[in-house]
Amino acid sequence: MIYQLLLSGLALTGLSLSIQAQESAPTPVQIRVVLHDPIHPTANLFYSDKTGAIVPLNFKPQDLSEPMFMLSINGSLVLYDKATVDPKNPEASLAASTNLPKDMKRVIAVIMPSPSSKTLAYRMMIIDDSEKGFPKGESLVLSLVGVEIAVEAGEHKLPISPGKITRVPPVKEVNDFNMAQTNFYYQQKESWVTFTERQLQYLDACRRLFIIHVTPGALQPTVTTIVDTNK
Repeated sequence: MIYQLLLSGLALTGLSLSIQAQESAPTPVQIRVVLHDPIHPTANLFYSDKTGAIVPLNFKPQDLSEPMFMLSINGSLVLYDKATVDPKNPEASLAASTNLPKDMKRVIAVIMPSPSSKTLAYRMMIIDDSEKGFPKGESLVLSLVGVEIAVEAGEHKLPISPGKITRVPPVKEVNDFNMAQTNFYYQQKESWVTFTERQLQYLDACRRLFIIHVTPGALQPTVTTIVDTNK
């Protein structure tokens, strides 16, 4: 099958992890993806499904995709920029690759364009999508800006470090419509400046992913909100 040839190619190029032969068999992982690219909101990317076939990655605009099963190859999740991958030279088609923690069986992957200095076109940030790793009612904040951020969601006030994912506990101080004030701030010298103020509905059955980013020419950060109601 094609994934066996891909394994050999990846091993020869040094892109895979060094593991024992009995551990090298690909394993399927349930994954949902979201493409975060405000400049180019669509992308033609491909992945190995659980049969080893290279198939298109189906995104939903500014939302999480439907669950799919992706092969973990030598402990990594790999995306390609074309459907036809040369088994002897798979690195020529690589669009993104990231290590997958061994204990993760369900993941969310945030796919973003790589900095221009990087070889691969995209990078992926992995989030544990299990009930324990990302419980219902919680929110996560991913900051892609280089300044300190703070979030105030209901009763919670938390600092957000650049390049990090911060967990926000369930918001309990809500009004009769389950709404709570949610504000984001960035640090400017010694002051904190509000860049987003909104009322959001917090329900025990929902999870949120806030992505903090800056678009070209913008004077302040922007918040993209992904609401997950997947059961």
